[in-house]
Amino acid sequence: MESKRQQKVARQLQKDLSEIFQREVPHLFNGAFITVTSVRVSPDLSVARVYLSFLATKNKEMLLASIREHSRTIRQHLGDRVRHQLRIVPDITYFIDDTAEYAEKMDKLFAGLDIPPAPEEDDED
Repeated sequence: MESKRQQKVARQLQKDLSEIFQREVPHLFNGAFITVTSVRVSPDLSVARVYLSFLATKNKEMLLASIREHSRTIRQHLGDRVRHQLRIVPDITYFIDDTAEYAEKMDKLFAGLDIPPAPEEDDED
């Protein structure tokens, strides 16, 4: 379970990274719409796992590789934003958040099920 400090730092990192991807470095990723869906921070606040969702892109793996390639630039922008709140800027590891695709897949599976109606029970009182 995350401490309150971890949760606060995670929310701040999510907000700042979202703004960085949307406003400061969108040119690095050919206009792809990148959403920071969640951030998990280690107890010592030195490592952050960032989960990203992508829109307007064909190859998500290639975009993720590009983000990892530009991670130094992104971390520098993040450092400029959080320098007064955190002593160190966490090392960031990026992951694709596939919960939307998973939910869509599960919806299709449920929609394809053929569930017969329940048999009617006679109440004899």
